Amino acid sequence: MLDRRQVLAMLGTTALASLAPTALFAAASIKPDDASALLVIDVQNCFLPGGSLAVKEGEQVVPVINKMAKAFANVVMTQDWHTPGHVSFASVHSGKKPFETVDLPYGKQVLWPDHCVQGTEGASLSKDLAIPHAELIIRKGFHKDVDSYSAFLEADGKTSTGLAGYLKGRKIKRVFVAGLATDFCVAWTALDARKAGFEVYVVEDACRGIDNQGSLAKAWADMAKAGVKRIQSADIAASA
Repeated sequence: MLDRRQVLAMLGTTALASLAPTALFAAASIKPDDASALLVIDVQNCFLPGGSLAVKEGEQVVPVINKMAKAFANVVMTQDWHTPGHVSFASVHSGKKPFETVDLPYGKQVLWPDHCVQGTEGASLSKDLAIPHAELIIRKGFHKDVDSYSAFLEADGKTSTGLAGYLKGRKIKRVFVAGLATDFCVAWTALDARKAGFEVYVVEDACRGIDNQGSLAKAWADMAKAGVKRIQSADIAASA
């Protein structure tokens, strides 16, 4: 005769088995439809090897994004597009170094090396990106006195890039975010997309982070709290 512990163990195994189909279903491929858009964030030379603000392993996102983009009818790309002497550059703040912070009228600002200056080679999108069907390029950070990580709103939290209106005009309901860097422009884009009412997925293996003083872990926690879904490119069904 089975004792109580054996019965409980069997019941636990049965319960786990009953959950298996649900778990498998949850991990099934996501098929992008006409209401889905891929947002490719800041895959620019300054953020790639040899750039002034290179993100570690940043070049590894390019083939992942190229492959994934084939499954999307709707693709938007973004570019950091700063003026010379932009307020986010450490070089314009006396005595400050990159990755230190300053208080600006719109809040705390991380200071960066000069990067993605308008019209420079560093600001250009990677030549290895192969997304000929991308429909829109959003340039951000072109106001000299305010930074702009998010593809939706500048860092003051109120100046719109127009992306939300564009996507809603196209009847887009869910967005998939990839690119550079996870803990800054990708995360801010994902959070603002949620605030704008979109269902949001961040494709983890199609992003890389800077991780400045724990910023990567904080970004993932903030995104999870906001209801952003963390997936892998393999979770997206390939284009037929």
